[in-house]
Amino acid sequence: MNSPLTDLVRRLRHLEIRIRKAVEAQLQGDFHSVFKGTGLEFDDVRLYQYGDEVRAIDWAVSSKGHGTFVKTYKEEKEQQVLVLLDVSASLDVGDGQRRKLDVARDIAGLLALSAARQGSGLGLLAFSDQKELYLPPAKGARAAYALINRLFSLEPVSRGTGVGAGIRQALGLLKRRTLVVLISDFIDGHYERELTMLAQRHDLIVVQLRAPRERQFPALGIVPLRDAETGQVRWVNTSSADFRARIESGADRQEAELVNLCRRTRTGFLTLSTEGDFVPQLVNLFRHRQQFGRRG
Repeated sequence: MNSPLTDLVRRLRHLEIRIRKAVEAQLQGDFHSVFKGTGLEFDDVRLYQYGDEVRAIDWAVSSKGHGTFVKTYKEEKEQQVLVLLDVSASLDVGDGQRRKLDVARDIAGLLALSAARQGSGLGLLAFSDQKELYLPPAKGARAAYALINRLFSLEPVSRGTGVGAGIRQALGLLKRRTLVVLISDFIDGHYERELTMLAQRHDLIVVQLRAPRERQFPALGIVPLRDAETGQVRWVNTSSADFRARIESGADRQEAELVNLCRRTRTGFLTLSTEGDFVPQLVNLFRHRQQFGRRG
């Protein structure tokens, strides 16, 4: 009899194969490109030559009195990866079959298996309004299976959301340039400064999760609605035009603000619904990263 973990890994492997085949068919490339660097990393120093930029001078080496040296760089071949995952109570919302948290965990597990296949180190920081689980970047199938097992069995201690706090935790943990995949519904505020800092220091991809009823709430009449994070209950006429318009406009405004923030920080952005197949959209994200990911 197969264990739940074996069945889970088999399902995630199936998703990975679908994505890899789609990427290869469209790009004649490899899925592992998502783990390649999009910038330059320090390589060595050499003597200054006419035409070199002054800002490239390594003053620490040059001060030793053996000449003026400049830093040389090489293309990043591989980055370590951190999945920065929101596991707050608002991600329990879904379409009846899948919650936002289910989609988030599938993406994290899929990335873990793919990173293991390509020999890249991948870690996980799951957060609510506090650190819920941290697994440092590690390579290999055993590390990927351990991450998937820990993530899918995780029961968060807190129900609150703190996107900014989660980003600050990640900034404090990351000591080298990293590909960060930030997955959240972003039903929170006051995280713009932290997200901008993360995008400046690291290679950032933002994935926003949405449930259809968060934009188009079903008309159920007057019903009690409970806030998943605070537990507060209030009675609302869900059939009123005013209520439905406020729900839709609020969701549109929140998404537009996040899109604009990602555009200003040149951050990869993807919004995914709990409804439907997210594989084609992930493929488009990877294609965009391959073609336009370099920041120059």
